[in-house]
Amino acid sequence: MDPEFTSARQVADDPRVLAFGQLQSAANRLGYLLGRALERECGITHLTYEVLLLVGRAGEDGLTMRSIAQEQVLTTGGATRLVDRMEALGLVTRTAAPDDRRGRLVRLTSLGEETAVRAGRLHVEHIEQFFSRPLPGDHRERFAEDLRTVSHFARDALPRLR
Repeated sequence: MDPEFTSARQVADDPRVLAFGQLQSAANRLGYLLGRALERECGITHLTYEVLLLVGRAGEDGLTMRSIAQEQVLTTGGATRLVDRMEALGLVTRTAAPDDRRGRLVRLTSLGEETAVRAGRLHVEHIEQFFSRPLPGDHRERFAEDLRTVSHFARDALPRLR
């Protein structure tokens, strides 16, 4: 479908453009609110928290640097710098990957586990307050599923890191 816009106002008033703008605005505002709370209460950034969750989800197997970069849409260098900072804080360790001479696996330390749990409790409180409570109860599950669908579609459209 080729939209036939003839003015900036038509573009700005297009329902698809408006909906996407509202999604971005909501994500930015929620990210700010929830990120500030994590920094204030737990001393970590929202990105650090997200990586703690990714690594925690991987369990004892750990997670490769490449996986962290791809999931967080970071360059491999950006992921390395982030994990360096997390390692310096004592939240994660890196070990050699058994099946890849150059690969490194990232695992949570006990402090990383404790931090993820403490931050998770706070995060869920704020999700309830700012994300779930404003929505009608019967819409929440469907909205979460729709967001997951859009997120996975966008993730799959991204170019893969080399």
